[in-house]
Amino acid sequence: QVHLVESGGDWVQTGGSLRLSCAASGRTFGRLTMGWFRQAPGKEREFVAAIGRSGGVTLYADSVQGRFTISRDNAKNTVYLQMAILKPDDTAVYSCAAKDASTYTTDTYNAAWYDYWGQGTQVTVSS
Repeated sequence: QVHLVESGGDWVQTGGSLRLSCAASGRTFGRLTMGWFRQAPGKEREFVAAIGRSGGVTLYADSVQGRFTISRDNAKNTVYLQMAILKPDDTAVYSCAAKDASTYTTDTYNAAWYDYWGQGTQVTVSS
């Protein structure tokens, strides 16, 4: 069992930056592929980014490529999402997810693939 807790969501202006954190419980964080998803009002849950066990492989949605950076610190059992050049369309509840598996270029984009989810943190970008 993995317990994930997101933090860092806030209200920011267009063009601003935020860093989200996701802290995981347990002793198996280094075995987890981690992902970030978001869900905006009236929209389906959307893949944002994912990172492999060691941090060497990262994946990004086209909508955030070049603006967001996912990273992890396995010593702290924490994954981060550094968000820059934020847009109103980035407004959403951001959730982190975990899967006890290596990173795959197909399954890691699919929310259904993940086993564990955090409660989400709200990011609001003003227009």
